[in-house]
Amino acid sequence: MSVFKYEKDADGIVTVTMDMTGPVNAMNEEYRLAMDETIARLEAEQGLSGVVLASAKKVFFAGGDLNDLLAAQPGDEAAFMAEGERVKSGLRRLEKLPVPVVAAINGAALGGGFEIALACNYRVACDDRNVQLGLPEVSLGLLPGGGGVVRMVNLLGLEKALPYLLEGTRMDAAAALEAGLVHALVESQEQLVPAAKAWIVGQSDKADAGLQPWDRKGFRLPGGSVSSPQLAQLITVAPAMLRKKTRGLMPAPEVILDCAVEAARLDFDTALKIESRGLTWLAMTPVAKNMISTFFFAMNRVNRGGSRPPAVPPQSVTRVGVLGAGMMGQGIAYVSAMAGIEVVLKDISVEAAEKGKAYSEALLAKRVQRGKMTEEKKEQVLDLILPTASNDDLAGCDFIVEAVFENLSLKHKITRELEGQLAAGGVWGSNTSSLPITELAAASSKPENFIGVHFFSPVDKMPLVEIICGEKTSDETLARAYDYARQIKKTPIVVNDSLGFFTSRTFGTYLDEGVRMVKEGLHPVQVENMGKAVGMPVGPLAVYDEVSLELSIKAQATWEEMGELDKFGDGSVARDVINAMVGEHGRGGRHHGGGFYEYAADGSKAIWPGLLELYYQPGISVPEQDMRDRLLFRQVIEALRCLESGVLRTVDDGNIGSIMGIGAPPWTGGFIQFVNTYGVERFVHRCEDLAAAYGERFQPPAIARQKLAAGELFE
Repeated sequence: MSVFKYEKDADGIVTVTMDMTGPVNAMNEEYRLAMDETIARLEAEQGLSGVVLASAKKVFFAGGDLNDLLAAQPGDEAAFMAEGERVKSGLRRLEKLPVPVVAAINGAALGGGFEIALACNYRVACDDRNVQLGLPEVSLGLLPGGGGVVRMVNLLGLEKALPYLLEGTRMDAAAALEAGLVHALVESQEQLVPAAKAWIVGQSDKADAGLQPWDRKGFRLPGGSVSSPQLAQLITVAPAMLRKKTRGLMPAPEVILDCAVEAARLDFDTALKIESRGLTWLAMTPVAKNMISTFFFAMNRVNRGGSRPPAVPPQSVTRVGVLGAGMMGQGIAYVSAMAGIEVVLKDISVEAAEKGKAYSEALLAKRVQRGKMTEEKKEQVLDLILPTASNDDLAGCDFIVEAVFENLSLKHKITRELEGQLAAGGVWGSNTSSLPITELAAASSKPENFIGVHFFSPVDKMPLVEIICGEKTSDETLARAYDYARQIKKTPIVVNDSLGFFTSRTFGTYLDEGVRMVKEGLHPVQVENMGKAVGMPVGPLAVYDEVSLELSIKAQATWEEMGELDKFGDGSVARDVINAMVGEHGRGGRHHGGGFYEYAADGSKAIWPGLLELYYQPGISVPEQDMRDRLLFRQVIEALRCLESGVLRTVDDGNIGSIMGIGAPPWTGGFIQFVNTYGVERFVHRCEDLAAAYGERFQPPAIARQKLAAGELFE
């Protein structure tokens, strides 16, 4: 009971303040023991008039203990489900107390924390930006297994509950109030418990104040029963719509939908058991293990500075120079200004720089239109961006990001001209997707202050920054770049220098393998579909069109000049196709009039018929499983080679980078984590099979064989 403080006042109201061991309240064994004992005490309490559930932590309740979920293995189902039922039993007893129970929500209540709040009769929250509410379990391959699915359906009705359950929507306090998920807001945390008690006192003359809506006689599901025409139609079409979205690769949304429909069909307590079975099944799946490992544990380690030099004190950037106001530069300027950083946006003319600033103005106007920003705040952000063509305006910048074309000579020229404008100790960052940082830093007078900062397009939406250390980059410079990435609310991964670094080098194998399949005679539409079937956002040919076949030709010329054209394997097969597409047929990509695809004025696209004439051979057939594995395994193998060669510093950086920068299928947990649950031995053997059938590029990296021999996973 020491972790649950129990206080009864003169009005007979008991305040239970959760203050568990550790930084947050979590749904672990300590919680289960404390809650069981607390419920028993409340059930025996004489003169009880109400209960307030509060928290002594900054977070109201952090949810389930994911270490327990990660540790659960096939064969543990009975014990796992028993523990889940124990948690549910406690919450069911809490909501069946004969007095009203109020959740006083002072901070985040996500997952299990929100499930506890839903078991209360009344929810009052502090109107504070740190208060977040929701059931995000689907993002970890799980479902809300503490009664969240059943209570949300009974509270809101099936149709209104599904978006919160299937999308894992997180809300602030005001949005939760509007949605009917909390009942009242207070301005400060000090007002929470008094407001909760005041509501309880106001219910003293109501005999049913302690009853949940679903426990009252004559309760009807909001929005109608499953037999109503509207819901019957929803239940019929929802599985197909969901399958189209998940491609059958993400089991959690499908299980959530099934449990939600059952919650609308069955009695409350039976539906709770169905929910428990669903969570138990999901917790044992490789998908859940992968997503928990990467999206929670690895993400937290990376964002908390896992790859940042710990001895360097944290620093903030106050004035950033952005060189080049094109697509990348204007995005970098926007996210920097949004973080409150003064921005000097420089281009070769003031008109070009002002056009770059106009990009920020358009994005901010949309925010104002949607009610996410005031007009005053918009002007404050815009005032931080200075468009200019003058070198002198860069004077005193403590960080300069060069974001010009991928041309070694041009980048060298700009470095020599403008590096002197940096403040003392300032950092020069080159935004490049492939050019080695050590070679770029050759033009710098202070290579120790030179670093790569690879942003992804569009910068305002893509959450990753790949930070690349050259041979002479100092720890201080790395720390500054890392802190800047966090300051602009990006997730940074840190890699060592190499042509293509990690993300471009790895993603390039997906494009290469797709083009190889086309050259082999396979139908381009089938190639594209196999890319999407494995979980990639789009097919490899569509990606190639977006990044530009013509740009690929220019990159080839640069790599050839550097003597590194085939450094990571023979790319001549795909190169022959690209050279023919651009040189002989004028197919340079989407922004050059079309590439592998033709693009219509209405936004639709279709495979260019000439591609079929050039390469398609109807008699050629490759098993679809092989096609899917080729597109996935090429990327996994390259990621492992990056780890093996030291380009990747950590497994976490590889997994987060592949998910957030490359678009790796979420079900894999990242390209390296995928191997852990696929099985290292199985992976090595499958690579050998693919190598025998399709070429040496599929040979398993030595690091995979080493892990197999040692009986280890990639951690």
